[in-house]
Amino acid sequence: MTIRVLLADDQALLRSAFRVLVDSEPDMEVVGEASDGAEAVRLTRQERADVVLMDIRMPGTDGLAATRMISEDPTLAHVRVVILTTFEVDDYVVQSLRAGASGFLGKGSEPEELLSAIRVAAGGEALLSPAATKGLIARFLAQGDGDDNDPVRSERLAALTVREREVLVQVAGGHSNDEIAERLEVSPLTVKTHVNRAMSKLGARDRAQLVVIAYESGLVRPRVE
Repeated sequence: MTIRVLLADDQALLRSAFRVLVDSEPDMEVVGEASDGAEAVRLTRQERADVVLMDIRMPGTDGLAATRMISEDPTLAHVRVVILTTFEVDDYVVQSLRAGASGFLGKGSEPEELLSAIRVAAGGEALLSPAATKGLIARFLAQGDGDDNDPVRSERLAALTVREREVLVQVAGGHSNDEIAERLEVSPLTVKTHVNRAMSKLGARDRAQLVVIAYESGLVRPRVE
């Protein structure tokens, strides 16, 4: 199956570089390019994209607003958004995760990392594994909007079983299914089942939103360094 990728960035040179890289892979293709958020949303629908590489800072409708529009559209439930950032606007990155993005990646990443990110996102996983990324998410979620937790999501946690809570804590730590399985001494398939059930009960699109819920509900507290 070919992964259909949409590029959203106001810099034509960057889009061209990403296109060459993506189109060089046998399992993916660029189906469109957008220079602003509104165009990104339109082309995502029109070209039936699977993964959108979304810049945050764009003229008009920015990447944050576009991500929210995509994630809130039921007809685009299969679409995964990967935020591309210079790591200078990490607060926007966290807002994007809250808006429904599946993760984020630095623009200075190696080509192999970008290609891997597309495959990971298309597979429904979250791009939250690097330690630095997890630290950024934890730090900015800790700042929050002035509230210690989200009471609605805290209440939803009551629907989770003890094991599902344990798995959610591990997911929030950025661990893969294999790592969680080893830590909890169960099979990776069992972990995947618990993750899917937690996503269903909490109304999360993917693992990235599970991480946000875990922090915002107060189930997991960021470490203060």
